[in-house]
Amino acid sequence: MKQLLVLDDPRRAQAFVDYLNDIGLKCELTLDDDHNATLWLVNESRYQEALLEVKRFLAEPLHPRYQDAAWRQGDTHIHFSPDPSKPGLAGDLLRRTGPVNMLVLLACAAVYALSWLGLPLFGVLSFPADPSRLLGWEFWRAFTPALMHFSLLHLLFNLFWWWYLGGMIERRLGHGKLLSLLLLAAVLSNFMQFWASGPRFGGLSGVVYALVAYTWLSGRLTPARGIGLPDGMAVFMVVWLVLGFADLLGIPMANMAHLGGLLVGLLQAWLDRNKAVLS
Repeated sequence: MKQLLVLDDPRRAQAFVDYLNDIGLKCELTLDDDHNATLWLVNESRYQEALLEVKRFLAEPLHPRYQDAAWRQGDTHIHFSPDPSKPGLAGDLLRRTGPVNMLVLLACAAVYALSWLGLPLFGVLSFPADPSRLLGWEFWRAFTPALMHFSLLHLLFNLFWWWYLGGMIERRLGHGKLLSLLLLAAVLSNFMQFWASGPRFGGLSGVVYALVAYTWLSGRLTPARGIGLPDGMAVFMVVWLVLGFADLLGIPMANMAHLGGLLVGLLQAWLDRNKAVLS
């Protein structure tokens, strides 16, 4: 058998397996201790055909064809009963994150809270007006603007996407992959935004764009790695980027940081396209 895909939604995975079996692509489903569902193709000679179906599923996972297939299978498919021993909402939120993901989330929240209380953190964390200072003991300021947010809405928007996409990447591809994406996207985005507008900027948006691009393109190129993003979400983020460059949103936007993150994510996904899937 050959691994096709890993999903963290067992019910949706089962519907997709039912669909594949319905069209003659015999598949089996296994669950690990974290309730991640792994799809296995029985007939490996039809792997390329199955990959096309995986890409179509990731692009439109809620399409009725998958639920229709589940209904046609009737009671032969697996049922997942509620487990009273499972953690509640907070436990489920924590299960979908990891140490790198959680550390950055808490750091952004702490910086925002301390700044709101009046601590003068901007001068410590912002990108220096003289970039040569980054060659000395203030090197961290090439990264730390990503931790600063100037409104609660800005913070919550970025942290939701960071938690959702960063958690997906960290669970499936490891701590090192998320950390490398974070550092590369933050530093490149900060340099590009400084070049465009000077040192008065901040936010995790450049990193978020890197994660969006990486997750979407990885799902297209190597769906067996278990990460992916529907086309609609990726299109929304690109439209948001274009509106920002066109200055149609009525708010100041770190457009070059967004563009830098997008390029980092796309390039890294392309470079990672032939890497082995973690077991």
